[in-house]
Amino acid sequence: MKGIESQIHRMQLEQHKGLALLIDPDKCGDQVALLQLLKAASECAVDLLFVGGSLLSTDRFEDTLRIIKSTSNLPVVLFPGSAQQVSAHADALLLLSLISGRNADLLIGQHVQAAPRIRASGLEVLPTGYLLIDCGNATTASYISQTMPIPHHKAEIASTTVMAGEMLGLRLFYLDGGSGALQPVHSEMIQSVRKITSLPLIVGGGIRNYDQAHTAYKAGADIIVVGTAVEDNLDILFDLSKAKKDAIFTA
Repeated sequence: MKGIESQIHRMQLEQHKGLALLIDPDKCGDQVALLQLLKAASECAVDLLFVGGSLLSTDRFEDTLRIIKSTSNLPVVLFPGSAQQVSAHADALLLLSLISGRNADLLIGQHVQAAPRIRASGLEVLPTGYLLIDCGNATTASYISQTMPIPHHKAEIASTTVMAGEMLGLRLFYLDGGSGALQPVHSEMIQSVRKITSLPLIVGGGIRNYDQAHTAYKAGADIIVVGTAVEDNLDILFDLSKAKKDAIFTA
């Protein structure tokens, strides 16, 4: 087990909840805005920086990574929406297998295309079972992936999907409502998945305030991810950081 995966497991063992900031190179604006975001991440004890997106329409990907690596000491983990989102300017890569859908391209196809570049890059690879969850509206992720998200109230579908993913050898799981989700992943679904697996559980999408973050942590999320909400209001990051600390103390 390499560096970042080992760090995540160590956080689990120590009951240390994690906070990840998702940076979409298309949405981070100019360099000044990105630097302000990184400063806030440092002040709020963010643990990981995720970089990527379902659809990148600009050429800011590499430049964004270079700025982050030259400015921040936080681990940088790629959150790739396609085989093109691979870069040696990061520390690790979430090798996302979309196990909630039935699109073979996102189960294995894109992985085959990316594999030579990933191996050559030297990135730490984190094999991750990725589940899209219906959180109130259609998202870019569901549109681009051409898959149906798991219904918000169908916790048993999510938990049995994770069960199968663990049997396949995946080592992390990510429940995602998608960018711009109207509501977070339901706590009952998080709890159901938590009962199925002891592996690290990442939850993102629709988390915009202290209560939503704290609920996700208490339900069993090891790491919560925030992106869109912080793009609109940096102060939210401070609230989520407090939720993380409170969840640790009340574990």
